[in-house]
Amino acid sequence: MIRKPIVELNKLNTGYHSANGNIIVSEDINETLYSGELTCLLGPNGSGKSTILKTLSGFIPKLGGEIKINGKRLDSYSDQDLSKVISVVLTDRVAIDNMNVRDLVSLGRSPYTGFWGILTNHDQVIVDESISLVGIDNLRSRIIRTLSDGERQKVMIAKALAQETPVIYLDEPTAFLDYPSKAEILQLLQNISRERQKTILVSTHDLELALQIADKIWLMDKRYGLQTGTPEDLALSGEIAKYFERDGMVFDPSLGTFKINTSIFRRIYVSGTGLRRNLIEKSFARNGLGIDSNPENELVVKIQNEGYSFRGITVCSVGDLTDLVCDYLSTNEYPVFRHP
Repeated sequence: MIRKPIVELNKLNTGYHSANGNIIVSEDINETLYSGELTCLLGPNGSGKSTILKTLSGFIPKLGGEIKINGKRLDSYSDQDLSKVISVVLTDRVAIDNMNVRDLVSLGRSPYTGFWGILTNHDQVIVDESISLVGIDNLRSRIIRTLSDGERQKVMIAKALAQETPVIYLDEPTAFLDYPSKAEILQLLQNISRERQKTILVSTHDLELALQIADKIWLMDKRYGLQTGTPEDLALSGEIAKYFERDGMVFDPSLGTFKINTSIFRRIYVSGTGLRRNLIEKSFARNGLGIDSNPENELVVKIQNEGYSFRGITVCSVGDLTDLVCDYLSTNEYPVFRHP
């Protein structure tokens, strides 16, 4: 599939007008969003993510530069025409709690239905297709106030689909959701971008999920500005680590995850390989212990068919093993170790 440039930014400055002049939040942005791609906008609070989304949506004016959609300047669209090009899903909860799901999704057809909002047969088909694509057919008659946060987000995404715009912007659509629901929403958006060739830009704090699912990443930070690229290229270049690493936390580019950088007081040799050894390493690290590659270490843990052995004592679980090793170190010849 050939990518088509849909949203083009040229020397874009974003921010706000004030009585004392313009307040610039981000400046000199030169980027492109393509059809069929899911782009995730990442950055700490206050970095300007919401400001750029509002600017790209036309909710607030740009402070400089140019925004084009399908080759046409954003500020040259009428409100009616722009509503057929861009749909926006905000973090704010829907205030229409007594409406049912299908009626709310039907509001996505308002750019096409005119003053009276009467749905044609074609509009009805689009609404039903949007509901089915998001996978909420079983919710179509439910009242909005009875839905979970994850279900509400799916309804708002279906409403955006019913609007039939080539561009969809979403501001923190996974906020307040549990982890499985976060993953489900981002996977849904990825599938929609592919199947419907939509251009989707999502602002999110779910860094590790975004690195797994997004086609492109936009990293925003007031210190470093905006950096863009595929998750893999940004990991290899060190940009992700630069933007997000903090004291006590380190980014592992091979796994695309952050790890707590704990202080290691003592190392123990662990025989064996595989998942159980990896989980021992994780449990040990949380308690200031590291894994030694030298089998001559006087402290040895043996992974057995059932359980784990340390200094002649066998236990059944990783938790019991960690307690056993920590208790030994804290009461014997290694007073430097302090078990929490």
